[in-house]
Amino acid sequence: MANIGFIGLGNMGLPMAQNLLKAGHSVQGFDVSKAQADALAAAGGRAAESVKAAASGADIVITMLPAGQHVRDVYLGVDGVLSSVGAGTLLIDSSTIDVASARDVAAAAETKGLAMLDAPVSGGVGGALAGTLTFMVGGSDAAFARALSVLEKMGKTIVHAGGAGNGQAAKICNNMILGVSMIAVSEAFVLAEKLGLDAQKLFDISSKSSGQCWSMTTYCPVPGPVPGSPANRDYKAGFTAAMMLKDLKLAQDAAKAAGATTPLGADAAKIYSQFVESGEGPRDFSGVIRFIRGG
Repeated sequence: MANIGFIGLGNMGLPMAQNLLKAGHSVQGFDVSKAQADALAAAGGRAAESVKAAASGADIVITMLPAGQHVRDVYLGVDGVLSSVGAGTLLIDSSTIDVASARDVAAAAETKGLAMLDAPVSGGVGGALAGTLTFMVGGSDAAFARALSVLEKMGKTIVHAGGAGNGQAAKICNNMILGVSMIAVSEAFVLAEKLGLDAQKLFDISSKSSGQCWSMTTYCPVPGPVPGSPANRDYKAGFTAAMMLKDLKLAQDAAKAAGATTPLGADAAKIYSQFVESGEGPRDFSGVIRFIRGG
């Protein structure tokens, strides 16, 4: 079993770290919120007082942080991860960040002889709790092989997407699809309402025909057809609208840098920006149907 340093024990990071504890690993964790680190300690881990303390002596360091600048600071800063770990430590960043930051930090790790993976996740808090996350992993074949048995304790689907930064590329492309498709499904249900078509009838038809997609069949934005969807809980968030907007902005930044044309992705980013600005950032992203409906 490995000695794992886990930095970033928020809504996603804490249950991920707890699943590593359940699998028998030793986990020392740090978070800017002492309460989160204490929650890890209560589950059998150790609360570290700093990034350096969490990383020191670890076989593997895993980070789950809000944005690219946080990742740069935690890895590259004074008393950061790169200056705190020993030779042979495997580094895994599961944050969702910009591709450039992922590749820059991986390159800095390589200059110190350290293997690093970018391994963002899909599946939300529910997937983190259940240990059924999807990991999209960028980095070398050798580093991926080393990480696989640990990632499998936190996720169900682990895909090696290629070299450094490709995990982040896969994540932002996937979430651009998700953001666009949720808007399309929401627009269809709102149109159905206006035309006098019952939502259940539309679901029964579309979920079995060419309109079928995850936003329809698993995360349906209207109450009723899919009992487990947030629509049945007043859109209590599994994945917030603010987080969706963050990912759509990352996709647009990447598209601009790569010279790619993504008009639907750009429109989706504008719609979610307006939704968040209306005060609904903490709401589940599927709640965008209420914005489309007009209330």
